[in-house]
Amino acid sequence: MTGIKGQDFREPIKLLHACEAVMIPQGITIDLEKGTEVFITQALGGSVTVNVMGNLARINEADISALGMEAAEKDIRFETALNSPLIDDELIWEQLSTCYDPEIPINIVELGLIYRCDIVYEDTGNRVEIDLTLTAPGCGMGPFLVEDVISKVSQIPNISSVDVELVFDPPWNQEMMSEAARLETGLY
Repeated sequence: MTGIKGQDFREPIKLLHACEAVMIPQGITIDLEKGTEVFITQALGGSVTVNVMGNLARINEADISALGMEAAEKDIRFETALNSPLIDDELIWEQLSTCYDPEIPINIVELGLIYRCDIVYEDTGNRVEIDLTLTAPGCGMGPFLVEDVISKVSQIPNISSVDVELVFDPPWNQEMMSEAARLETGLY
């Protein structure tokens, strides 16, 4: 993702056009009007979390032009992967690492939210099955994280479908985080 050259994200940004956002953690979709002032709190993995009138909201990659930003270019390795019928599982994990919790600036892999990731090779196409959990079971952002995972993993060549199941067993806890993520959040 590229921002506005020289933009200081400590200053408010006025939206260049109206866009949709999702309230965090409620998961309620709202419409933001052109000219609305927001503060960027994190811009990771394509989506942007903003503070709007004291509330956190997530703006999807498709709407970041409202912030004067544009999406990052596709990874060139996706093009070379077209030459093989197999799926590079490393690319899957890299794509999963571009999905971020909208409140915590750490990707879902480092947070330990991916419980399972399997590739199923079938005659009808290659399917990726993923079990994903949340840091809090009642978080309204679950469907949006699922959508983000499906969108990112579906970009990998030779994947015909991505099935993501939101699971809560075992319940997530901070020991599931990578050591780096625990150090970054101070939860060690």
